[in-house]
Amino acid sequence: MRLTKFEHACVRLEKDGTALVIDPGGFSDEAALDGARAVLITHEHFDHVDADRLRRAAGADPSLEIWTCEAVAAALTDVPAKVQVVRQGDAFDTAGFGVRVVGEWHAPTYPDLPIVQNVGFLVEEEVFYPGDAFTPPGVEVPTLLVPTSAPWLKLPETIAYLREVRPGRAFSTHDGGLNDIGLGLVDSWLGAEADAQKAEIRRLTPGESVELA
Repeated sequence: MRLTKFEHACVRLEKDGTALVIDPGGFSDEAALDGARAVLITHEHFDHVDADRLRRAAGADPSLEIWTCEAVAAALTDVPAKVQVVRQGDAFDTAGFGVRVVGEWHAPTYPDLPIVQNVGFLVEEEVFYPGDAFTPPGVEVPTLLVPTSAPWLKLPETIAYLREVRPGRAFSTHDGGLNDIGLGLVDSWLGAEADAQKAEIRRLTPGESVELA
């Protein structure tokens, strides 16, 4: 299985000639959706979902499947795709990938705003994408996509999450709002944790791909 990092919070997984995309939001390259057969969306924020892009992708391929939480599905009723609601504990197959749903809620953001739904996805028992949350996956995780920059997190929380999950490897996500200085700080912190855990923990640049077992 190949994992390709797109800008900010979007990743694309490919195997056996099919592609699945997670969180193709407004900060990522629309090309992430080219030829994708399935899309997973963790939550409703614009940096994770772009309805216009999904409309165009579904127009090109009416068989496109979208799996997401109830709040996002309610906002995609005019997207001509098969939109399906999933919740914590669900398991399903899409585009040749086995997926389990882990998590229910976004991390707290602004004090006066309600906490929104957020579902994480464990794909092929290999890649865990928690969305905008530090949800404990409850299982061993070979590859973790770990958030590293957002209004709702501090880097020490990222490190604490890495130490709680102890993944086989981890790659940065949710880093599109950083300039070169901020990205350098992320690289430094992740590098130090990689040394501490004796594991591959680093940031992928947009467009970079890795082959997973």
